[in-house]
Amino acid sequence: MASRYHDVYDSWKRDPEGFWAVAAKAIDWVKPADKVFDETAGIYGRWFPGALCNTCHNAVDRHVENGRADQLALIHDSAMTGTVRKFTYAELQAEVTALAAVLVDQGVGQGDRVIIYMPMVAEAAFAMLACARIGAIHSVVFGGFAARELATRIDDATPKLIISASCGLEPGRTVAYKPLLDGAIDLARHKVERTIILKRPQLDCELVPGRDVDYAQGVAAAKAAGRKIDCVPVAATDPLYILYTSGTTGQPKGVVRDNGGHMVMLHWSMKNEFGIDPGEVFWAASDVGWVVGHSYIVYAPLLAGCTTVLFEGKPVGTPDAGTFWRVIAEHGVASLFTAPTAFRAIKKEDPRGEFVPKFDLSKFRTLFLAGERADPETIKWAERHLGVPVIDHWWQTETGAPISQNPVGLGILPVKYGSPCVPMPGYDVQVLDDAGHPVERGTLGNVVLKLPLPPGCLPTLWNADQRFRQAYLDEFPGYYKTADAGYIDDDGYLFIMARTDDIINVAGHRLSTGGMEEVLAEHPDVAECAVIGMADALKGQAPCGFVVLNSGVSRDVAEIEREIVALVRERIGPVAAFKIVVTIKRLPKTRSGKILRGTMQKIADREDWKMPATIDDPAVLDEISEALKARGIGV
Repeated sequence: MASRYHDVYDSWKRDPEGFWAVAAKAIDWVKPADKVFDETAGIYGRWFPGALCNTCHNAVDRHVENGRADQLALIHDSAMTGTVRKFTYAELQAEVTALAAVLVDQGVGQGDRVIIYMPMVAEAAFAMLACARIGAIHSVVFGGFAARELATRIDDATPKLIISASCGLEPGRTVAYKPLLDGAIDLARHKVERTIILKRPQLDCELVPGRDVDYAQGVAAAKAAGRKIDCVPVAATDPLYILYTSGTTGQPKGVVRDNGGHMVMLHWSMKNEFGIDPGEVFWAASDVGWVVGHSYIVYAPLLAGCTTVLFEGKPVGTPDAGTFWRVIAEHGVASLFTAPTAFRAIKKEDPRGEFVPKFDLSKFRTLFLAGERADPETIKWAERHLGVPVIDHWWQTETGAPISQNPVGLGILPVKYGSPCVPMPGYDVQVLDDAGHPVERGTLGNVVLKLPLPPGCLPTLWNADQRFRQAYLDEFPGYYKTADAGYIDDDGYLFIMARTDDIINVAGHRLSTGGMEEVLAEHPDVAECAVIGMADALKGQAPCGFVVLNSGVSRDVAEIEREIVALVRERIGPVAAFKIVVTIKRLPKTRSGKILRGTMQKIADREDWKMPATIDDPAVLDEISEALKARGIGV
């Protein structure tokens, strides 16, 4: 079948407002928009101003009312506990409504913020939808973050309430969430007066009298009382959620997502980009703490009337490299969306794909990869063993949905390995040099998006309009800066080659090297430090810390390095995957004092590099090379 992509993309370019007006008809509106787009509103314009809507109604209630009450809405598959829980749309509505009643009883109302600090359990999705139901703004914080990082988000979002759990489960260990939560509440300047705690059977916890509400007891009481909590109409331009990104310490950056444009874009993407019809099973193997979990575990599949899988486990080790195939077979999954990291892990454990034929994958038809660059060998391995199209696509927390993709629903285009294919409607992707001038096709440069951004993209950062302008808009006027470097080829395919800032990508998790450096610098024996992201065959990138010790330090260097690793795990959490510290005599710097991290990274990755013209002392790079070789790095 010939792809309709070019016709559809051209129709958006000819009439953007008309295009999104048609897409918006798929959403139930309490009140229609005054206009599709107001270029005078907000920072770069706002979508669907004047409209009233409710995201929970569109994701849950309307399906109950329109014939999908008995269809499965959510499957919680926990490889960690060996259990599967299934919820129809009617059962999902009952759970969400009861939790919404508990929130209301704790004083949460429209516009209030609620932090959700949960493991991968069904209740995390219920919590998100319950907030949306009453017009509260949720902010999900990944459970891998430590107390200090949670505290910074508490201070920025100033939530009225936090929903959490007694524990999370990782292979071989149980992570106690309650002490982390209590520690964060103590550390935060903003004082949270109420929490709702889900007690898991794997680890109990003590509740603080007068502050902590037992999740199960509260929900059971609301159900027994027959509580009815209606969906609260909110403005299409009101925030649905805040999601923090690009940094693990210091001042977090809260991406704001609105209600109206978000629903329009996600609903459109499920059929046209992912090729999924209502009633089919879609699985995004991510975490609810990341944008993929927000968009494609919870909201997009439910908005489209699909069945979504929420999985607690790992691609390997829970129990083996066949876990993903077991989930696909058992639940009739049509499409899987995961990170290339997951497939590199599976490939490492099962290089010949021997687990694949053990399962019935007859309903499985598409694999989607995103999170970091999908290397061609991993894509080819998946194609060879699964026998389905493997779709690499590219997007960001800030956009909430794919910027570029091979659009399955519009008809698949020819695959080019290493490319996340072509821009989706709504995105005018261009490549500029550092001075803001367009570059020729095939030339590496700054990947930017011509304003305005489409529905569903961030309108701003939480309480930080000026920071939003500075971070994304000021460098290239009239464009949104993606902070990625890449090029567009003669066929219009986009290639994303690297980040242009200091964010590294560890197993699909965007982490700030600057944030890690802040932690390294806290060690009393450390005088200076730098963190780079080294290429890693499994995780995409892995952080490596360089430290210069204070003069006069006579302690065992290996012991200091172990302490630094432990400090990063304590402050940032296991998500950083921080394991390597290299002690050196000095850092390579320019004459103006700038640390040459890029050159250090090239040495560690055994890439070709040139002597920086502004380096203060060229001999220091030989010292770096020798120190890395002594650790078996860069050789």
